[in-house]
Amino acid sequence: MAAFRTAGIMGWPVGHSRSPALHGYWLARHGIAGAYVPLPVRPERIAPALRGLSALGFAGCNVTVPHKQAVLALVDRVEPLARQIGAVNLVVVHEDGSLEGRNTDADGFLQSLRQDCPQWRADAGPAVVLGAGGAARAVMAALAGEGVAELRLLNRTRDHAEALAARFGGRAQVMDWAAPAAALAGAALLVNTTSLGMSGQPPLRLNLAPLPRAAVVADLVYAPLETPLLAAARARGHAVVDGLGMLLHQAVPSFAAWFGVRPEVTAELRAMIATTL
Repeated sequence: MAAFRTAGIMGWPVGHSRSPALHGYWLARHGIAGAYVPLPVRPERIAPALRGLSALGFAGCNVTVPHKQAVLALVDRVEPLARQIGAVNLVVVHEDGSLEGRNTDADGFLQSLRQDCPQWRADAGPAVVLGAGGAARAVMAALAGEGVAELRLLNRTRDHAEALAARFGGRAQVMDWAAPAAALAGAALLVNTTSLGMSGQPPLRLNLAPLPRAAVVADLVYAPLETPLLAAARARGHAVVDGLGMLLHQAVPSFAAWFGVRPEVTAELRAMIATTL
């Protein structure tokens, strides 16, 4: 009989996470003896909590707000992509008890983009990224890795955008949040990585008129699934990508690392998680 394996998600708070339902679906689908549980951990307790994973027999954990950056300095090894992004969202416990930090957000974004908009090409033109937090870092790394030649970054706090753009050299430029028309002109992709438009948050007020209608519009917010940005983009005829796809696809490498099976993101899974939003 295969050994029972356990993983979970560390965050504070963590009760809102859809990850237990998502990984629980895959465990049942593949008949794997295991569990995926919420692990609410206060910021000041993150170091001992991580070290306790091995002692408790965990295969690893996902990491969410507010721990993604702190974990970078607490694990034994960090993969190059996670180092570049500056955040960890996946911890793998190896047989010797050591901890490896990885980041699956960049791959999750790319897989979602490819699934929903297979016509998108990295050489189609500039990409506009709204925001300068952890999600923006992952999206920028993903797009740079795919070969997007020009990344236009806008953020309400300009110095945060400047710091992020510096990670990507000459291909990234910071543009004016208050005057976004210049950034949108000629762009082939627009990605909102901010919380604006999320349930309970202020709306994202953005005039899409300067954006070419052939451009793809993506919003990483998934509650609500159809944000005002996506509704406006859809009305103009843009191809759109909602935030649920990234949530689902970023989980695939984690499940594979812990449970030894690479699961699929199916329409049935998407519909199941969508009912929880």
